[in-house]
Amino acid sequence: MPPVIEFNNVTLQRNGKRILEGVTWRVNPGENWVMLGANGSGKTTVLKVLAGYEWPTQGEVTVLGNRFGECRVPELRKRIGWVSSAIENRFPAWQTAQEIVLSGADAALRAYREFSEEETDRAACMLEQVGAAGIATRSYGVLSQGEQQRVLIARALIQQPALMVLDEPCAGLDPAARDAFLSDMAAYATREGAPSCVFVTHHVEEIGPWINRAVILSGGRVTAQGRVEAVLADEHVTEAFGRPCRLERIDGLYRLRFEGPRA
Repeated sequence: MPPVIEFNNVTLQRNGKRILEGVTWRVNPGENWVMLGANGSGKTTVLKVLAGYEWPTQGEVTVLGNRFGECRVPELRKRIGWVSSAIENRFPAWQTAQEIVLSGADAALRAYREFSEEETDRAACMLEQVGAAGIATRSYGVLSQGEQQRVLIARALIQQPALMVLDEPCAGLDPAARDAFLSDMAAYATREGAPSCVFVTHHVEEIGPWINRAVILSGGRVTAQGRVEAVLADEHVTEAFGRPCRLERIDGLYRLRFEGPRA
């Protein structure tokens, strides 16, 4: 099967500054990746390139078998489920949870048309799958952050995506809501037929056993990638965060400890 994502020597330059340099990265079917890196490492830019919101200065990008420059990117976006703390406040507060889920059918930030009965039934089904059927008719703006995240997961699932992108989805969640979200994602990602996932985070403790690959970015470059056990090594994480640190793994979960001043 073709790769889910393939970046080949991708470089992106803006206003004379190189934001990404020579990024080569491949996600194969059945793989779930975590993307780690400090602020400014290039994680967000990689995601923008992946979704066609930024265009590389050089290099090739192929997503779900579609080579950029030879496909309709807006249609491709409908096949990518997107959950991000960066957009959770951009949805209309007065729309219901079900309407927010329906907006995902058009990869839009609001429901702006009449939806078919089939689409409405599918939105209700997605909310039920994430344990949010009881809030379907409530306004998005009155939901807790944990409830909003469940709605955004349902929104991402409505198109039965071939790829899931989770962009720092736990930012702002309290510990209980974060634990519930990560448990939901682990259950979803390990079910039969689930799409590949790319999980972007700063926090190693959010990396569950369902993630089997890792890529680390630093200064717009890939500094390590491969099986998660090999990549999540002290030397790689120290380079990424610019400070000596040690990784521990307890009961399948990681913990990061800093051991000295910044390098």
